[in-house]
Amino acid sequence: MRRGIRGTLATALVAGLALAASGCGSGGDGGGAAGGELSGTVTFWDTSNDAEKATYRKLAEGFQKEHPKVHVAYVNVPFGDANAKFKNAAGGGDGAGAPDVMRTDVAWVADFANLGYLAPLDGTPALDDTGDYLPQAVGSTRFHGKTYAAPQVIDTLALFYNKKLLEDAGVPVPKTFAELGAAARKIKAKTGATALYLRGDDPYWFLPYLYGEGGDMVDAAHKKVTVDNAAGVRAFRTIKQLVESKAAVTDATDGQENQLKALKDGTVAMAVDGPWDIEGARAGKAFQDKGNLGVAPVPGGSTAQGAPQGGWDLSVYAGSKNLRAAYAFVKYMSSAQVQRETTDKLSLLPTRTSVYNDPAVKRNEMVAFFKPAVDRAVQRPWIAEGNSLFEPLKVQMNKVLTGAATPEQAAKAVGDAYRKLLKDYT
Repeated sequence: MRRGIRGTLATALVAGLALAASGCGSGGDGGGAAGGELSGTVTFWDTSNDAEKATYRKLAEGFQKEHPKVHVAYVNVPFGDANAKFKNAAGGGDGAGAPDVMRTDVAWVADFANLGYLAPLDGTPALDDTGDYLPQAVGSTRFHGKTYAAPQVIDTLALFYNKKLLEDAGVPVPKTFAELGAAARKIKAKTGATALYLRGDDPYWFLPYLYGEGGDMVDAAHKKVTVDNAAGVRAFRTIKQLVESKAAVTDATDGQENQLKALKDGTVAMAVDGPWDIEGARAGKAFQDKGNLGVAPVPGGSTAQGAPQGGWDLSVYAGSKNLRAAYAFVKYMSSAQVQRETTDKLSLLPTRTSVYNDPAVKRNEMVAFFKPAVDRAVQRPWIAEGNSLFEPLKVQMNKVLTGAATPEQAAKAVGDAYRKLLKDYT
């Protein structure tokens, strides 16, 4: 029910975007005389990872070929630093040091817009051919009836697995976390590998366990906190049991790098990850034969199967001194052509329907899997406090995994924290 309603709303949002984008005027200043040739500098903060940033830099600089009087100042900002760095720059007096355009995590858009840091894009050239966007990619770009970003990449989580290790252990790809736990002892005995690397440092990776029990963080439509109901308790219990039974190894520090290394080295047979790590995983010794990397749906819980919808949007700083060029840059970076190149080089999923009809994109094996996974992914609540919902989860995940809290205590603590954060939620 929830997913169906959200899909309908997203479709309506696409229609709204198309109408808004048909309006006249760029709403910008700087970048040359109105209607004239673009000029000046566009500073672009790219939050892509080490395996992606060279491609994004080349694509960003390609904008200069179309607009030779515009200089793109490319800056790669580590994902972990980007949110706070942008807020500090955008909120610091005259906004000196803030970028003109930022590659923004989908969970940040509503927060930044609520603070007044993003320029509305309705009626600007930034929103080009909006009817081509996937309906489910639009939700995160909207806040209080306005559009504050252009969808650029959509993603979700899936189960990456080492085909040889599972074959040597004689176990099938698990469809549930219960099946994974049951197969773990055989995997260890036959191959020496631990069954799963469980990300204990990042609460985003908790969501498949929560969705797998039929739960969610909040019910935004009815303004209710739901993370501390029975489904939330079961989700915490699942991660606790996987680690205590030695079916999974976890690390509360740098889980991103440690998980990828464990997968690449073959010390774990499986990991829940996203399309951004496909090329990174294939660079490891365990996948010298690239065909050895398998991708399957995230295992389900006791009642459901689901992974969170993620991705990246392109947003414009409200205080930009070169809005016309910034709008044009967003149009370029979210265009079908750039998305095709991104998919070709990085296997990331585009947000435009037309790109999926491209023969080369259709042949991309990871797109072939992840597109259906994205279609089934669960949209998160696109509220200003959405990103803040993760910190209480992170704290309690660590407590459960280290034995400092029971699943019941952890779920209650997260629910209490949410009610303090969301004053009008019950």
